[in-house]
Amino acid sequence: MLNTLSGRLLILTVLFVMLAEVFIFVPSVARFREDYLLSRLERAQIASLAVEATDMISPDLERELLSNAGVFNVVLRRDDSRLLALSSPIPEPISATYDLRDPSGAGLIRDAIATLMDTEDRIVRVIGDPTQDAGRLIEVTMMQMPLRAAMLDYGRNILLLSAVISVITAGLLFLTMRLFLVRPIKGVVDHMIAYAAAPEDARLIIEPTAGVKELRDAEVALAAMQTQLTGALRQKERLAQLGGAVAKVSHDLRNILTAAQLFTDRIERSDDPLVKRMAPKLVNSISRAVSLCESTLAFGRADEPTPRLDRVNLRALAEEVVEAEALAPGAAAARIETDVPADMTLRCDPEQMFRVLSNLVRNARQALSSSGLAGRITVAAAEDDTSWCILVSDTGPGLPAKARDNLFKPFQGGVRKGGSGLGLVIADDLVRGHGGRLRLVETGPDGTTFEIRLPKGDLALSPDPASDFRHEGLASPERGG
Repeated sequence: MLNTLSGRLLILTVLFVMLAEVFIFVPSVARFREDYLLSRLERAQIASLAVEATDMISPDLERELLSNAGVFNVVLRRDDSRLLALSSPIPEPISATYDLRDPSGAGLIRDAIATLMDTEDRIVRVIGDPTQDAGRLIEVTMMQMPLRAAMLDYGRNILLLSAVISVITAGLLFLTMRLFLVRPIKGVVDHMIAYAAAPEDARLIIEPTAGVKELRDAEVALAAMQTQLTGALRQKERLAQLGGAVAKVSHDLRNILTAAQLFTDRIERSDDPLVKRMAPKLVNSISRAVSLCESTLAFGRADEPTPRLDRVNLRALAEEVVEAEALAPGAAAARIETDVPADMTLRCDPEQMFRVLSNLVRNARQALSSSGLAGRITVAAAEDDTSWCILVSDTGPGLPAKARDNLFKPFQGGVRKGGSGLGLVIADDLVRGHGGRLRLVETGPDGTTFEIRLPKGDLALSPDPASDFRHEGLASPERGG
């Protein structure tokens, strides 16, 4: 009960109503005390009028009049004369005087609190104005304890009434909140639970029905989100099925093309001039097709294994990448260099980092080869207190606008004709798996530079780089022809 919204609202309502009643209680008790004393003055005045109506009254009648008024004596002042109308022995001296002729609210509250706090039976004098302008003032002496007892009885009744009002108010508010807020919220929660069990089922998308504007806005937003999510899940399922089919086709097609590639090697040795002229084009076409199949299969492995981190000498790893790329067809058009400190060691998965550098260097080499110009590719590195930084730069023609706009998007960011753009996507996934980031630093007519930044600590780097390599002492290699 206490953990529910309606239960806590019920308790808070009771507390707030009781608190409001407390603020009302003190002035109410003060007003009750004033009315009580005024009633004693009025009774005393009536008793004094009875005395004036007769010249002589018996002691028994005088005691009865004073007892009915609840006072010890009555003094009525007319003009400047002071008349002791009724009197009886006072058991003890007067301890306090209360003037009700022109009382202030604060004074009444102060006197009421003082009366409630005083537990001793004292004699007090009360002064007031006579009713019907029957004199200048009237004063009486009386015991304070009956006044205090009446005030306590009145206070208990007020508190009991306040408690009843609080419970009724809280109950009504509880029922209202359950009807107009808690039940609709529970309905939304039930919809969310049902939708979470089968998010592909469009029938489970919530239909806004709430009458409360804020809750209806929440239902509308939830319905829009569920609609988008259901569509995305359906699209994802279709893409997953398509991806599985493409991977199977690519696998078989790669085997077929590999066999065709072996046959073209023998065709190239033919003496027929036409065959000699057409064979290189056929070989290049088949090679591109094989490369596309391999890239598709590599990208189809959606779950890359968790990096097995080890201490790796970056210079040795970079030189291994350079040696592998130097054996590739068309490598003669590019001079690949390394500018990595011999003792630089970084913490990474050597196999995955080899793939990252190999993809970047291969893209740079293919860009130079497609331009038909000789150029240079450089792998450089530096480090600071928080991260290792690696630059892969080339002096090629730069990335076209389409490639820059679709960078790191599969099958959209290809630079060369027939390329899939998967190399950068795979490299980016592997770098992010290390908690690092891969980004394009610059590209243009003078060449292109990619940056790899790996953290030295356990925390991943933020996606937005805080600074540029050119501000950290690692300049891009000189551009050359």
